Amino acid sequence: MDPVNQNLLPGRLLRRPGRPMADPDFPGVRTGAACLAEVLAPDAPLWVLHEGSIHAEGPAWQASHRRLLFSDVPNRRINAWYEEDGRVESLIDPAWFPNGNAVAADGSVYHCEHGRRCISRSAPGLQGEPEPVVTHYEGRRLNAPNDVAVAPDGAVWFTDPVFGIVMPAQGALAEPELTHRSLYRFDPASGVLARMADFEQPNGVALAPDGRTLYVTDTSRALGEAPGGSPGSRHEVEAFTLGAGGTLSGRRFFCSPAQGNPDGLAVDSRGWVWCSAADGVHIWSADQEYLGSVPIAETVCNVCFGGSSGRRLFIAASTRLLAIDLSEA
Repeated sequence: MDPVNQNLLPGRLLRRPGRPMADPDFPGVRTGAACLAEVLAPDAPLWVLHEGSIHAEGPAWQASHRRLLFSDVPNRRINAWYEEDGRVESLIDPAWFPNGNAVAADGSVYHCEHGRRCISRSAPGLQGEPEPVVTHYEGRRLNAPNDVAVAPDGAVWFTDPVFGIVMPAQGALAEPELTHRSLYRFDPASGVLARMADFEQPNGVALAPDGRTLYVTDTSRALGEAPGGSPGSRHEVEAFTLGAGGTLSGRRFFCSPAQGNPDGLAVDSRGWVWCSAADGVHIWSADQEYLGSVPIAETVCNVCFGGSSGRRLFIAASTRLLAIDLSEA
């Protein structure tokens, strides 16, 4: 590229270095059980790390670079917030309408792409265009992979609803080639792709840290947000027992937030499930006891734990990237 055209390229900086501001309108943590107050102080501040996204999604902590990766789906960007100085940069711009992200043990990153309708992978530095690694199932193109998680055994679990091909702001309109909307398990070592369970519209996916429970959200009700779409009936989190070799059993209802759809979710070291919703983040114990919430004044799309201490909950809340710090990991 000649120097003149090189000078016309956009910059990468989206937020200048600096300390985050506490959200002045945050009403405080709503504690429904005493055990939550021991982990998350009722007066803990809600930090605003970045503003200006259109649809922030897919937060994933990349420990090797001390940064939080997150997508901005309609802006076609994968961004990073850096712990060292608070700056935010776009790393992949333009991207293919990215949604969920997950970091593997070697620091490489898996992405869900609505645009190319695939699971792709980037090297730890996220230089260049990600390489597609899962594009078809039994010869038919995937719908629009939405969320992804990497298990302790290295297996890649991902959901494949149709949102990215029925909502033009999140991809491009297309007819699905598959007759099902499913959860998949991909083994990078063998290249085997297995269809593990079917849903109306699977969305978020998360694994308990001990690798024994897998959670999936089904949000077919959100189809009502698509132009001319008809809402389905599902807006809940289901749980599965995860066995040796990636087998699933014991499928069961786990929870459903009262407001909006349970999109993305994260599981902490206690086995508590932190679930996104239209009015914030809601928390349940592994035994399905409702513990409380972190109220947010806009729809929360996804969450993850990270930071050098492991005690920070990152919150992708539509136009903002937020964070709140737990008292203990």
